[in-house]
Amino acid sequence: MTAAGGATPVSEAALADALQTAATRCGRLSDEQVRSLRRRRRSATAAVATAPVAIVLLFMASDGFVGTPTAPRVATRMFATRAGERSNVTLADGSTVALNGATRLRIVYGDGQRSAELLAGQAFFDVRHDVARPFVVRAGASETRVLGTAFDLDLTRTQVALAVYRGAVGFDPVGTPRGVVVRAGYRSAVRGGVAAAPTKFDTVLPDWRKGWIDTAGMRLDDLVEILDRQGGGRIARPTEPLASTTVFGRFRTDHPHQLLKAIGSGFGFTVVERQGALTLKTAD
Repeated sequence: MTAAGGATPVSEAALADALQTAATRCGRLSDEQVRSLRRRRRSATAAVATAPVAIVLLFMASDGFVGTPTAPRVATRMFATRAGERSNVTLADGSTVALNGATRLRIVYGDGQRSAELLAGQAFFDVRHDVARPFVVRAGASETRVLGTAFDLDLTRTQVALAVYRGAVGFDPVGTPRGVVVRAGYRSAVRGGVAAAPTKFDTVLPDWRKGWIDTAGMRLDDLVEILDRQGGGRIARPTEPLASTTVFGRFRTDHPHQLLKAIGSGFGFTVVERQGALTLKTAD
């Protein structure tokens, strides 16, 4: 049989080959689908020589066949340090993170995401710029959003403290529509679901990575928690009203006992050591 216009007829062999191709690509066709293709072949013109494949493709679309879905590539890594231990890690995109003592951090990288969760402790992030994949860090009741910047996050029982060393950071309390934008040379903290207005600090002065802390009105119980990360003996969390006492100043962190004794002399408490643990006691 010759198609209109003298074009080459669609042979039985061509149809069989098309059916085999369809079966390879999307599974075996039903008997009714095969009979339909044979009927189309008998009435086809030259253009119908490509119809078996075209009809198969239409069938694939009408049945919602889209091939085997490819799951997004996601890699999760956990990092942890003990009290008195510090660590520096390099992430898959070249970003780096410095972990203070007693810190736990979860990193999740995927095709379209970069995220981290600070589960405990303190970490300094130096994030490589990637406009297509913002870097989001969850810490306690806060969420930090960056593209490429350097910043420090400190998670304690009562707050999440942020200090920005390069670039700018969106700093938001979780579950609220409003946060603050913190730029290089400024710091903020989330307490009780509220982000404090950024205040200026000197990025050149040494920080915890060189054994220093700038308390800047920090609660005493938060300071005790931070000093406890240094190892060398446990420090019991103080109770109220001592716990909420605010402390100002820059201090060395490598000798917690001496530091707490010096602070205690001005705030009316003593430091008692029992079985390797330190306890803060108010004067009777």
